[in-house]
Amino acid sequence: MKRSSGTSLRRVLATAVVAAAIAVSVAPAASGAAATAENGWFTGPDGTTDYARSAAAAYEFLDSRVDEYCSADGMCLPRSYQGGFFSTPTWEFTSSFLYDDALTVMAYAARGLPDDIRRARSIGDAMLFVQANDPDYTDGRTRASYQPGSLRDGAVEIGSPASYTGNQAWVGMALARLFDMTGEQKYLDGALRLGEWIETNTADTVRAPFGYTGGQDAAGTPFTFKSTEHNIDVTAFFTQLATLTGDTVWAGRAAIAEGFIAAMQADDDGHLWTGTNPDGVTTNYYPTPEDPQAWSYLATLDDRYSSSLTWTVANLHAVDGPYQGPSFSSADVSKVWFEGSGQLALALRARGGEGDAAYVQTILSSVELAQRQAANGDGRGIVASSSDGLDTGFGDLYYASLHTGATSWYLLAVTGHNPFRLAADAEPPTSPGAGAPTGAPVVSDGGGEALAESGSATPVGLIAAAAVITAIGAVLMSRRRRARG
Repeated sequence: MKRSSGTSLRRVLATAVVAAAIAVSVAPAASGAAATAENGWFTGPDGTTDYARSAAAAYEFLDSRVDEYCSADGMCLPRSYQGGFFSTPTWEFTSSFLYDDALTVMAYAARGLPDDIRRARSIGDAMLFVQANDPDYTDGRTRASYQPGSLRDGAVEIGSPASYTGNQAWVGMALARLFDMTGEQKYLDGALRLGEWIETNTADTVRAPFGYTGGQDAAGTPFTFKSTEHNIDVTAFFTQLATLTGDTVWAGRAAIAEGFIAAMQADDDGHLWTGTNPDGVTTNYYPTPEDPQAWSYLATLDDRYSSSLTWTVANLHAVDGPYQGPSFSSADVSKVWFEGSGQLALALRARGGEGDAAYVQTILSSVELAQRQAANGDGRGIVASSSDGLDTGFGDLYYASLHTGATSWYLLAVTGHNPFRLAADAEPPTSPGAGAPTGAPVVSDGGGEALAESGSATPVGLIAAAAVITAIGAVLMSRRRRARG
């Protein structure tokens, strides 16, 4: 089990050195300009990109979302999207996607202020509540999304009812992070229930390449495809469970998932394919999404996946008006997927290769610009897409609407906080060439001892008419995980 003394030390240091935590800077551009912001956050050479102010505003956005829907006993689930497509004079889409909620927990852990930990725990407690009070199952699963207002009545109202493997792993990582920060056993217990659900319901050691399948649909029918993204999530989650429990069975299970990731790597250019088709054997080649490319490197810190980052920069870069950065997938590179910008920037900071610092500066300054002036923005949060209608290639669209997931990934990128790694799992680079770009601190692999540790975003489909609004969470807002076959 995790030593309580180590947990206590992290909590004390998280409070005592929060200024040092904020001082983790965004990598400077290739010119090697030093950080100039008073509190240590990197300010661009032209003086226009103030990440200290930007991050403070982004945290304010998350605070407002978390505090909006809370029960009397302090359980909170923030709505995932707001504004634009999701807000009209007559209705508001308020569903809370647990993947986004897990990212919000990670973003709070990255800064680690007392109120951050309080809000992170309020989300974790809500995750445990919906896990324990599912109206249909008692097996430890969670669903893709919930209606946050139902918590006020002590009820569980499901939005999108499928149980995707990747979602279970992200919720599990959030609970594991909370246990690592607080030492409260209930969080580890909840994480272990999710891990056992994944193992019992999705492990496939019959159809090679072995790995974990996609989970179950709303009716409990198993998905038979295997997703590279899901197996990255499982690799990281099971590795964390092995670390926190000392039980090597979790390490063996993580190795199976990691073996699937390796099997999905292209021989020619090193990028990762989507996964398998529903037969669980043949490779699904199209489209190629961004998140497995960045996540494979972040979850493993294995140089074999460095090529996947290089491929992403070369093949998924999008320019949409004043904004630039990665798109969601090879299906549509006409718009920027800002959640992907945070993911890719964090992975490139960890790699620290030639040209990475300059590219990180380019795409993060674009996110900061969107924070200030994007359509449907509020000057604090980050919108999901640079403009409406980003086609994922998996049957869903993204919109220029404020998004907790995109905002959280941005904060993870600018703080250098890797959500896939606990501090005890970290193998930080030992030189600037292998890690953070020269002139920037090494990226934290879980917040470090001083800091207190998603899927991808929640893609959405088109709404046909107002008559289907009541079913939107269950039908049109299902995460793209259902399409990874």
